[in-house]
Amino acid sequence: MANIHPAGVFDTTYEQDMSVDRTARDKLWKNLAFVALLLVPLASVSGPLELGWISDQYVGLIARISIFVIAVQGLNILVGYTGQISLGHAAFMAIGAYGSAIMARELGFSFWTALPASALLTGAIGLLFGLPSLRVKGFYLAMATLAAQFIIPWVLRYPLEDLTGGPRPLSVPAPIIGPFVAYADDELTDGEPFAFQAGDPYFVDVISLELTDATAYTVVELVNPAGDVLPYGDVSMTVSRDSAGNITRLTYIASKAGEYQAVVRAEAGGSFKAVVRRSKALSFATDIAMYYIIVPLAVLLMFLARNIIRTRTGRAFVSVRDNDLAAELLGINVFGYKLRAFFLSAVYAGIAGCLLAFERNSLSLYAFELDISIEMLAMLIIGGAGFPLGAMFGVTFIRILQEAFIPFLRPWLADFLPQLFPFVDAVNITSAINPIVFGGALIIFLALEPRGIAHRWEVLKAAWKLRPYAY
Repeated sequence: MANIHPAGVFDTTYEQDMSVDRTARDKLWKNLAFVALLLVPLASVSGPLELGWISDQYVGLIARISIFVIAVQGLNILVGYTGQISLGHAAFMAIGAYGSAIMARELGFSFWTALPASALLTGAIGLLFGLPSLRVKGFYLAMATLAAQFIIPWVLRYPLEDLTGGPRPLSVPAPIIGPFVAYADDELTDGEPFAFQAGDPYFVDVISLELTDATAYTVVELVNPAGDVLPYGDVSMTVSRDSAGNITRLTYIASKAGEYQAVVRAEAGGSFKAVVRRSKALSFATDIAMYYIIVPLAVLLMFLARNIIRTRTGRAFVSVRDNDLAAELLGINVFGYKLRAFFLSAVYAGIAGCLLAFERNSLSLYAFELDISIEMLAMLIIGGAGFPLGAMFGVTFIRILQEAFIPFLRPWLADFLPQLFPFVDAVNITSAINPIVFGGALIIFLALEPRGIAHRWEVLKAAWKLRPYAY
């Protein structure tokens, strides 16, 4: 149905026939929609223009939707196009999230290098858990992928607790670009605090404190605007030491506006040379700044997924889904293409996990439990498995249902349901409103629209193009 043209529109070249945007009008609407998405933060309350037309809540909602669109799009490649079930997608997101966080915290990776590195790491682990698809499929493959959902969080929680924090939240540094050319150099004297103003939401100050020619052990302190001495384990600080344990360089990203103080003290009779250099860096610590990373990347990855399905690999995925025995008889390496689908699906999940970690600036294993995997599978079913826009429709519907519709209905349901079920404790009913509405929505879609919102969207588009004969 997506290939149907309006009456009187014909393809005259192979390029037109192969184009994703079949008409100039299609391309115009897509470009306008993308530009409108980019303009949303500018019209928000905290945007650079401070117009106040849109609440900041919606900026964050669109960013969260975009992150899960990436994850569910990866699930769509595996489930919707290749027909391989997966119940461990949230665990693969956890690999991308914790992998990128550890790379940034412990290995000195920037966000821009941690993102592709963690995606490839997740893809490699996805290949490992895709190996059972050689022997099993259907229900048995679901059980094999369910093993990933239990094994991966357990590994992150216990054997890697020193790196991941285990059950404790793990802080994640904000992405930056820079630092650029230094704008101030100041020398420090022994024991005398040096105060300076720093901090900006978009162009943060990067404080670099350099020590040379130290003749005795030196103590370095950096005090933030709240008066706290910043610990050396802070995720926004990197420290270099010499063989004697002296700090030779301390770098800190001052993202909070206010007065900072730098103090260096040496042992009695000791001497040193210390310089504080301040530079500017483009920061993505705010929700609005992260929006301009997440949303364009989500659009790009959706476009790539759409084009993957148009390639030889995508057609092989669909043939494996429809009839793997017939595909093998046609010369398709079924196992090889199943592994490619697992790899691509895990890569998308790793990217989504990395974006989630840096968007929240904090990680917890509770964000990647089994119910999240089931929820993403439900998003795909509601949106339309096997359709390019299925992930976008499904995630948007569920997120709006959870964050807008259910809170709106909650007061009414909290009064009505206890009267309908007087034999059940009202407290238990109130706490069950979210899963009741979510489960009800899923049942309704399975009964009335089993192919998802995206299928209905294609039907409506075809009806519009065939008007006035759309019947």
